[in-house]
Amino acid sequence: MATPKTVGIVLFEGFELLDVFGPAEAYGIHDLKGAFRLLMVAEQPGAVASAQGPSAIAGYGFADCPHLDIILVPGGIGTRREVENQALRSWLRARAEAAERVTSVCTGSAILASAGLLDGRRATSNKRALDWVMSQGPKVQWVGQARWVEDGKFTTSSGVSAGIDMALAIITQICGIEMAEKAAVGMEYEWHRDAGWDPFAKIWGRS
Repeated sequence: MATPKTVGIVLFEGFELLDVFGPAEAYGIHDLKGAFRLLMVAEQPGAVASAQGPSAIAGYGFADCPHLDIILVPGGIGTRREVENQALRSWLRARAEAAERVTSVCTGSAILASAGLLDGRRATSNKRALDWVMSQGPKVQWVGQARWVEDGKFTTSSGVSAGIDMALAIITQICGIEMAEKAAVGMEYEWHRDAGWDPFAKIWGRS
């Protein structure tokens, strides 16, 4: 069996629950048979409160986090503060260099943009918050209508549930379509496979 890919999910106060646990469920579903190893990391280890209230536990802090093959940055109201977090931005820049893939859900792309990681690249985000997200990365080629966007090692997705579709697309690339389909069925999730499918863009005036 191939060595599992380590997926590091970044936590910060005010993260969006589904942004974290939707992709985590996809990567961690038993049908993938240990293809991925999941861990959660925050600036300091311990409990981190979500935007909805319940906390998640970061098993690692920035200082002791092991190598990450895949980084996932969620969105949530906390991103409004974290775009100014120099410790987070510096850590992401360093870790992105060594990672195979760097991903975000929803307004998590604003954090990547504020760190300069998306400059010159195509990216997307939650369309409801896109004006604010775009202000964090004026050198980014923001896509106003997309479920997710891939540019090199960086993959950014639209709002909340779009992170699941993005994760399944990445699982397809790493493990093959059959395993991704098994994961979607195991989750009883209706997988939207078209990266350009974005009915919510129209709702928020982005199409």
